[in-house]
Amino acid sequence: MLGDIMPSLAMVLVQVGFAGMNITSKLAMESGMKPLVLVAYRQIFSVIATAPFAFFMERKTRPRITMPILFQFFLCSITGATANQVFYFLGLEYSTPTIACALNNLLPAVTFVLAALCRLENVGIRTAAGQAKVIGTIACVGGSMLLSFYHGHIIDIKESSIHWQYAENMNDSSSNNRTNFLGPFLVMASCVAWSVWFIMQARLGKKFQAPYTTTTVMCFMSSIECTAIAFISEHTISAWSLRSSIRLIASLYAGIVCNALAICLMTWSIKKKGPLFVSVFSPLLLVIVAVVSWALLHEKLYVGTLVGSVLIVAGLYAVLWGTDKETKQLKTVDEMETKQGDQKDDLELQVGKNHDYPIKIPQKLDRSCAVLK
Repeated sequence: MLGDIMPSLAMVLVQVGFAGMNITSKLAMESGMKPLVLVAYRQIFSVIATAPFAFFMERKTRPRITMPILFQFFLCSITGATANQVFYFLGLEYSTPTIACALNNLLPAVTFVLAALCRLENVGIRTAAGQAKVIGTIACVGGSMLLSFYHGHIIDIKESSIHWQYAENMNDSSSNNRTNFLGPFLVMASCVAWSVWFIMQARLGKKFQAPYTTTTVMCFMSSIECTAIAFISEHTISAWSLRSSIRLIASLYAGIVCNALAICLMTWSIKKKGPLFVSVFSPLLLVIVAVVSWALLHEKLYVGTLVGSVLIVAGLYAVLWGTDKETKQLKTVDEMETKQGDQKDDLELQVGKNHDYPIKIPQKLDRSCAVLK
């Protein structure tokens, strides 16, 4: 009983952790910390946090790192860490945590589109699974467009009774950035970069099966890339200062909680329940961030934000349902083929014993058996 609950509890903790990152990162940027500097510090702290896991847990099972593998590490660091996080944090600066989290649910739909364009996945428009993925993708894109371009009226919700003076001061100083289209556009670009990383990581994972080492090397390369990009943009000492408590907290939190701890919990949950189980919890992040933003940051909820978020979440579950159904169908086909192969071998063995020499089953008979089944 407890074993069935633990993966769900772990994924809830992961979503709570990501929600905290969105809030603390937003406050740090509103205090004057530049997004590029925050991303650089996140990668540096994540390397420090994940390196012990890679060393102690995979030192005996780690495959040899060759030059082709190292080049794939480099490509994954550019897409999955540098581009993904730079675009996301820049988008977060010019939008709100709720909008950023809502658009982040585009990830499965974007991944499906890119995989279909690269011919890594069959659309299967004539099947129910294929239709669900296509309709879900359209719903996600429509929701993101509605959320980005249309605000509508403010939904009349009772204001939170929680008054955090620090957050209120930060909100007053940066309220002019919240209706900019640039923010949602950059978050969507982050989803595209992350989707490209999913496709590349899937290929790398088959050749190099050491997730903690992969994460550490990728974050190490990304820390160099992000630090170089941030230093070109912000080369003053004051921009890199961590004397402000919120800047230090946001950097440590993003690197340790959202990279090291979250990756460990997600890896364990995927091993226990599979990748689809982990994806189902994504909309929970949107709910948590919306509630916390309303309570602490006094964020206003618009009709366009609400309707767009609902469409994105509905499209997300449609894509996940179609993916799950298609995976089960492929698994059933593989099991049938395996069973047919075993029956064929048994039949050949029995006939061979009766005639004292091996007899092969004719190809036509083999195919007819497959059709009948």
